[in-house]
Amino acid sequence: MDCFEVTGGTPLRGRVRITGAKNSALKLMAAALLAPGRTTLDEVPDILDVEIMSEVLRRLGCEVTFERYPLEPGGSPSGGGRVLIDVPEQPSSETDYDLVRRMRASISVLGPLVARLGTAKVALPGGDAIGSRGLDMHIAGLERLGATVVNEHGFLIATAPKLVGTSIWLDFPSVGATENLVMAAVLAQGTTIVDNAAREPEIVDLCRMLVAMGARIEGAGTSTITVEGVRDLRPVEYSTVPDRIVAGTWAIGAVMTRGDLVIERAVPEHLTVALEKLVSAGATVEPLADGVRVAMADRPRGVDVVTLPFPGFPTDLQPMAVALAAVSTGTALITENVFEGRFMFVNELVRLGADVRIDGHHAVVRGRERLSSAPVLATDIRAGAGLVLAGLLTDGVTEVQDVRHVDRGYPDFVEQLRGVGVQIERTERPG
Repeated sequence: MDCFEVTGGTPLRGRVRITGAKNSALKLMAAALLAPGRTTLDEVPDILDVEIMSEVLRRLGCEVTFERYPLEPGGSPSGGGRVLIDVPEQPSSETDYDLVRRMRASISVLGPLVARLGTAKVALPGGDAIGSRGLDMHIAGLERLGATVVNEHGFLIATAPKLVGTSIWLDFPSVGATENLVMAAVLAQGTTIVDNAAREPEIVDLCRMLVAMGARIEGAGTSTITVEGVRDLRPVEYSTVPDRIVAGTWAIGAVMTRGDLVIERAVPEHLTVALEKLVSAGATVEPLADGVRVAMADRPRGVDVVTLPFPGFPTDLQPMAVALAAVSTGTALITENVFEGRFMFVNELVRLGADVRIDGHHAVVRGRERLSSAPVLATDIRAGAGLVLAGLLTDGVTEVQDVRHVDRGYPDFVEQLRGVGVQIERTERPG
């Protein structure tokens, strides 16, 4: 078991560079299946989930190569690289359970495989333990497009001699369902309208890549996406949108530690609500030509947060919001409206001395000026990052265990933390 040993008491100061979004890059890799030939993706984060998705594609018959970028000037890590995906004329239609169970995003190959091959056999996915995230909307949408979908022996098996455009209403603006259905619809016959679609920047990024491949899509970034099917698509070169969740993590960390951080490549428009909350907490937020500067001089004020689909406060930043409230003045109410399991990590934060009470999908957090170091367990990607930030406000060395989760979402996390002044070591413990 790998662990982070974080020494408290250091503000985040300096510059960090944000690479492409994990939640976009994985779906762009899946979209490459829609066109035979070489697709090149730039600004792909060098993280474990990209390795897993690369292997998913290899077992579907693709050749996948990751070319890491050289170090930035001054020797700081870039955090990303370029992915080359060579897609065969006839890829396999079946994914392996041992890979798909490790990462939920692997379900995103379902739509492209059905659209391109007329059949797909995809293992039911795993991923973070943050609550129920059923595939009902994926299945119902594909069935509306004319596919037959069955669940057998742990696999979703979808068949469709030819997908046909239709109108689809999503009960919830699910990012994953929107992505899968749009990727399926681009090769369907006729026009597909997806209503109550997700509006996240990662959805817009996927649609832009698909349009560059030759798809006809309108309405990306709105609640109604219209897709006019085409006969075929072509491979492209495309650059991934910057990761707003990683950018938000650094921004909240700067406020928690009373630091001063320039977050290069961050897009303020993708974090409007989160940055407004930091301003309410007392921070200075300054948009730059290619990023944003976040600075904090005094102890932050407690602010209430409600997670919602984009453009609301991101659920992926909720653990950091709880950690921020735990060291702020006053009392804050954090409300989770997206994933009911997001509060699982709170017990670990309490081990650090935080005063948090859970009531259903609400957390009441009474701030304390300092926390106390203790061993804690990362329960998912964002919880792990939130615990590391909390460790920066403790009176000693905090050991964050099982950091393989953090590796799935944050490239060069230790190196980047060191680059902005943090004392942190990666160690191994018996599993």
